[in-house]
Amino acid sequence: MIKLLLTDSGIKNQSIHKALIGMLGKPIEESNVLCIPTAGYGHPQGSPQGAYRFVSGREERCPMTGLGWKSVGVLELTALPSLNKERWMGWIEASDALLVNGGDALYLAHWMRESGLADLLPNLDDKLWVGLSAGSMVMTPRIGSDFVGWNPPGGGDEALGVVDFSIFPHLGADGCPWNTMENAEKWAAEIGGKAYATDIHTAFKVVNGTVEVVSEGNWKLLNS
Repeated sequence: MIKLLLTDSGIKNQSIHKALIGMLGKPIEESNVLCIPTAGYGHPQGSPQGAYRFVSGREERCPMTGLGWKSVGVLELTALPSLNKERWMGWIEASDALLVNGGDALYLAHWMRESGLADLLPNLDDKLWVGLSAGSMVMTPRIGSDFVGWNPPGGGDEALGVVDFSIFPHLGADGCPWNTMENAEKWAAEIGGKAYATDIHTAFKVVNGTVEVVSEGNWKLLNS
């Protein structure tokens, strides 16, 4: 299974940065990555400008693509169904990590399934998935109705279920006045399963099913 570094808001501090390098197994400047901007297009507040900031590394609030990688390429999932699978699989095989933008987690999950990328995750055990917000939430069983923006064809709030916990992100973040601990606890009651609330300085390291919280901020396990 692909290794996961599920961040709230990118590589925001030295602890998450250290976890990233450890999971890569080599320096950032020696690592080739592909970035996936897809989720940004599905969010009601998404825009082409936002996608550009992510891809170009100019989104300073969420450090991801601008960390000094050896190379950065763009993998747009909505294009993959029209391409030969062996072609884009070669791009993934040549990379060390996938950097996955925030936005709408259900839109991202839909295109991961449609493209075939979701089915490949169990076989990418030498790769690292670095999620940002929705890019992390997509790996959870459910996102909760509060975070449903784009509605999948079958409805519901189910994501991919690669991990066994859900994430309420951006606690107390600027521009997210709704993201309070009180609302997180209400959200968790609806989710029912294992769930965490996290702030911008928190991430989850997941390797072979073992989960480790990496944080220099605030987080809380709401349902165990």
